[in-house]
Amino acid sequence: MKYLNQQEAISVDEELFNEYKFSVDQLMELAGLSCAHAIADAYTPDRTNKVLICCGPGNNGGDGLVVARHLSLMNYEPYVYYPKRTDKDLFKNLQHQAECMGIAVTVDCPVSASAVDSEFGLIVDALFGFSFKVPVREAFRPIMEVLQKTTLPIVSVDIPSGWDVELGPQSDCDIKPDCLISLTAPKLCAKHLANAKHYLGGRFVPKKLEEKYSMSLPQYKGRDLFVRLS
Repeated sequence: MKYLNQQEAISVDEELFNEYKFSVDQLMELAGLSCAHAIADAYTPDRTNKVLICCGPGNNGGDGLVVARHLSLMNYEPYVYYPKRTDKDLFKNLQHQAECMGIAVTVDCPVSASAVDSEFGLIVDALFGFSFKVPVREAFRPIMEVLQKTTLPIVSVDIPSGWDVELGPQSDCDIKPDCLISLTAPKLCAKHLANAKHYLGGRFVPKKLEEKYSMSLPQYKGRDLFVRLS
């Protein structure tokens, strides 16, 4: 299976939008749904019922809002930290949908890792995607510090936040996810995972596109929306 570099990941997305006519919200819904199913496979809700979902301002954060909505239908109790919002209708609608399902969506950063550890059982990291470039902006350093210090398992959506998409963890923002859910295809940074679960989600890649980029994706089983890679 091929691991994509940053430009390849960008190009694949552009082709999905332009050549195959997928919409952003369509792919976001499919990606977030597959992530929710992978999380439910890896972490049972009776043990980790309350989930802190950290959402950034871009598409990765949109995936996180979709994850929250679907987890709430699977006997989890999601709580969304969403500090930097956008005026785009897509993101406003995703937030509205979450709140209409009784999900708390807040701009207030958790005060400390110890407070998070005492209240939650799991963290979903949907802050930054494959377009991220170091360094982490100052506004996100408090939540990154929480992610660095927490003892809870962290599930990262597509890219562990703060990691270079190709080079992996960076010294000033090195979080250690317990699980990574790669979307479409794994990115090069996934080779730097250590002792972590690794899933592939986003069961929507056209065969011709897979072949064009020589992805050699694994086969999804039956009706599954994810594949466990390790």
